[in-house]
Amino acid sequence: MEKNRSIINILDLSVEEINELMALADKIEAKPEDYWERCKHKKLATLFFEPSTRTRLSFEAAMLELGGSVLGFAGASSSSAAKGESVADTIETVSNYADIITMRHPKEGAPVVAADHTTVPFINAGDGGHFHPTQTLADLLTIHRTYGRVDNLCIGVCGDLKFGRTVHSLIDAMLRYPNNRYILISPEELRLPEYEIEKLKEAGAEFRETTDLEGSIPELDILYMTRVQRERFFNEEDYLRLKDIYVLTPEKLKNAKETMGILHPLPRVNEISVQVDKDKRAKYFYQTLCGKQMRMALILKLLGLDK
Repeated sequence: MEKNRSIINILDLSVEEINELMALADKIEAKPEDYWERCKHKKLATLFFEPSTRTRLSFEAAMLELGGSVLGFAGASSSSAAKGESVADTIETVSNYADIITMRHPKEGAPVVAADHTTVPFINAGDGGHFHPTQTLADLLTIHRTYGRVDNLCIGVCGDLKFGRTVHSLIDAMLRYPNNRYILISPEELRLPEYEIEKLKEAGAEFRETTDLEGSIPELDILYMTRVQRERFFNEEDYLRLKDIYVLTPEKLKNAKETMGILHPLPRVNEISVQVDKDKRAKYFYQTLCGKQMRMALILKLLGLDK
């Protein structure tokens, strides 16, 4: 593997590599002690220009559990970006301090700039409404552990499909596995962008768009809920009108399959009732554990320490 490989988009990983990462995550879960010192004397830089709980902490937990160390910042205001430093200059500098870098940035395309200026492996931890590859790795492992496969499934994605980078990345990944079909549940204002619709058509995937969550639930193997993201709206009035349009409750799950998995990239606001947390089909907190294990696997792979 090249010394400074970058993962910007889930498509930067082949299907074979994703399957290898899932297998490695399973090995890590089975015998974590075998990996406690794999990254001894290695440093991960976490450069978060945008707020994050799960992604940042799971990256840091992943590196610490591998025996490595972590440096970085959790907000643009605590970095030289507040003084006007460019992403390129930040990455050029941090490459001299760390063995691997992960970055979250509100501007779409910022990871492309970072990848051009790093001398160490680089992982995109989310850029605007664009890509979020490691969340998709968490999603795929959760689906795989729920069903034993990531093909031949009916997947419902619900909520903000327009700005939801996790939705776009998940669809991009699942399209590479055969015979999945998709139910796209959203208000008209937040429907899946046309470029993602074109990908579904080009792949010959079966899909339909609907505004009806409750009527779609009986078909689903996976329900992927998302929040309506206040930070992506230019108009507060539009956000307030749409924010509670879909709320998953125990009543709405009465006709769902017993085997269905409910996923959510988190944070949740109101779109899943806390009463659903007790349902055995709720996988969204387990998803966060899968995310840490997949990030451990990806760090090992990019550092060439996975064998």
